[in-house]
Amino acid sequence: MSQVADFKGIELKVEPRPRSGDKYVTPQGFTAIRDGIKRAAAAEPIRPGAKPRWLRAPMPAGARFDEVRRTVREHRLATVCEEAHCPNIGECWNAGTATLMLMGSVCTRACRFCAVDTGNPRGWLDPEEPANAARTVALMGLGYVVLTSVNRDDLPDGGAGHFAACVRAIKAASPRTAVEALTPDFQGERAGVETVVDSGIEVFAQNVETVERLTQPVRDPRAGYRQTLDVLAHAKRHKPGVLTKTSLMLGLGETEAELLATMDELRAIGCDLLTLGQYLRPTLNHLPVERYVTPEEFAQLREQALARGFRECVSGPMVRSSYRAERALAGDNCGLP
Repeated sequence: MSQVADFKGIELKVEPRPRSGDKYVTPQGFTAIRDGIKRAAAAEPIRPGAKPRWLRAPMPAGARFDEVRRTVREHRLATVCEEAHCPNIGECWNAGTATLMLMGSVCTRACRFCAVDTGNPRGWLDPEEPANAARTVALMGLGYVVLTSVNRDDLPDGGAGHFAACVRAIKAASPRTAVEALTPDFQGERAGVETVVDSGIEVFAQNVETVERLTQPVRDPRAGYRQTLDVLAHAKRHKPGVLTKTSLMLGLGETEAELLATMDELRAIGCDLLTLGQYLRPTLNHLPVERYVTPEEFAQLREQALARGFRECVSGPMVRSSYRAERALAGDNCGLP
């Protein structure tokens, strides 16, 4: 129900923020679902105090955090830090870095692990986004930036052209900035992969998310384990000098044998960089956590990955796909807690 606020004698209609799982109308005029998954009456509850002690992140506060937030707001950029409820937002933003999410904050897919809103943007794009992204990166003085995006199955090229335009704008304004592109899968269309790879990036990333057995129902039906492997393999074939990267969430019911087999398949297609992190359930409507993986297990998996020839593997309970990305590029993540 809307509320009416009085401001200097003028009545203003204020729409309440939709609850998780509710439908709402975006400022661009299309319908979306808050946090990506409709509310389920029989959802398994999140038990208070169930998380282990090692799953703690710094509070998102501080002068540098506020500065980064103001810059992001000023240039109307969505960040995956906010939209996906990333637990590392305090650490990363206080360090003056942010992962920019392109093409809006509404995804055409509804993966069961992801808290990004879902809907059909019906072709909407912000034509000023490439210039705004470039200006923001320059203002922040970033030496390394991760660009990611929602899936845009409503666009003929899946958004590859717009993604590449943002990369080129950033490179033109900040030629020394290294760019990592964490992209959609473009429904497996290789032309879209080539468009992004040719835009001037240093790292091409596409997340496999989980082991093959658990791909459904973890990921949206339009995604696929083999499809992601093919996208990564084609990126490496098309431009071998560009590093390829992927990420897996742990704690969804996978076995160690499945994880090691996935590492082997990734190395077989030349994947260079790997991140491993704990899945954390964002809302009651999302998949429950099957187990919490210990820091010691993450450390052992990192060693297994390095032994298989990955350039770097960032592995830990609070790791997300873009966490310490610039250090992964340099192969400099030794000592990660």
